[in-house]
Amino acid sequence: MCENLKMNINNKIKVIAFYLPQYHPTLDNNLWWGKGFTEWTNVAKAKPLFSGHYQPHIPADLGFYDLRLSEVRQAQAELAQEAGIEGFCYYHYWFGNEKQELELPFNEVVKLGKPDFPFCLCWANESWYSKFWNKDAKVKSKKLLVEQTYPGKDDNAKHFYSLLSAFRDSRYLKIDDRPIFMIYKPLDFPKVDSFIQEWKTLALKNGLKGIYFIGYTLRIETEYKKIINAGFDAVNSCRLDQITIDKNFFLNFIKTAIRKSENLIFHRPMRIRYAKAMLQFVGKEEKINNIFPTLIPNWDHTPRSGYNGYLYTKSTPELFEKHALQVFNMINSKPEDDRICFLKSWNEWGEGNYMEPDLKFGKKYIYALRSALKRGSE
Repeated sequence: MCENLKMNINNKIKVIAFYLPQYHPTLDNNLWWGKGFTEWTNVAKAKPLFSGHYQPHIPADLGFYDLRLSEVRQAQAELAQEAGIEGFCYYHYWFGNEKQELELPFNEVVKLGKPDFPFCLCWANESWYSKFWNKDAKVKSKKLLVEQTYPGKDDNAKHFYSLLSAFRDSRYLKIDDRPIFMIYKPLDFPKVDSFIQEWKTLALKNGLKGIYFIGYTLRIETEYKKIINAGFDAVNSCRLDQITIDKNFFLNFIKTAIRKSENLIFHRPMRIRYAKAMLQFVGKEEKINNIFPTLIPNWDHTPRSGYNGYLYTKSTPELFEKHALQVFNMINSKPEDDRICFLKSWNEWGEGNYMEPDLKFGKKYIYALRSALKRGSE
């Protein structure tokens, strides 16, 4: 066990990192993709698609790990503590009618009581598809693998009780003494307001102070009020693809045309310099108390989508530290419970979106976040 895992090096600002539990074989993944498939399959086979393209990304300290091993989960928590991260926000997959995916790692964390590191959940409520591409990287067709459904009140109750032991766990992250529960697609959820009320009632019935609901959005300017009006307590704003979308219709048309041209003519993905993109990762909306911004260390979706993906180029730990400081300076004057930001992500290797050590940078992103947290508290 690592010592003082619950201590953040900064008492003012809390960073919660999204955590992908995909790195272990499952029966469904074996069926869909072949025996033994995990996210590492895409990561390991990735290739550079243009001169200077950093691929493949190879893990260093933790190697190509298997999340069925408690030793791996412990080592991840120790690295996260070293970075100053407050806790993990595990992606959670409940498709309705008690159908789950990738639940094993989190269930083991709860069952075994280790690592002694805080956590919460983000319900990634969207259908899963298998996409097929033609030689020009256009989507040719897609096959539904698992459909996200919302059967209603009985299923909502089963969902709640499946997580009750986690909500009662002393490690579970809380705001206003209520367990945090994020919903990834809040506005794609029919009758989400009824779901929220049902869970709040069940929480009180079972000795909790309630549930603190957070809605995730990529479109904070247009969706903030809609999410709050649906009954959510707060919103997690992620401007991951803000740089690719323009409010001006004409400019957006030009950007889309450029992206298609790069795909079709030059056979290369859309590229944006990280130094330019990071300037748009936060805006004036993130100054609102119950809007929690998102830190983004890097992005490269090409291991999953090839030429059809897009990526940030020339991301460095130094630039990431500047971005983190920008975010911390924006939120450090908020009330204590609102000095929160999310980190996308701890370990999404297939999207080039991770903090774990790799062969190129080692632990430098971890050190960069730790340094930014320390500087942000001065």
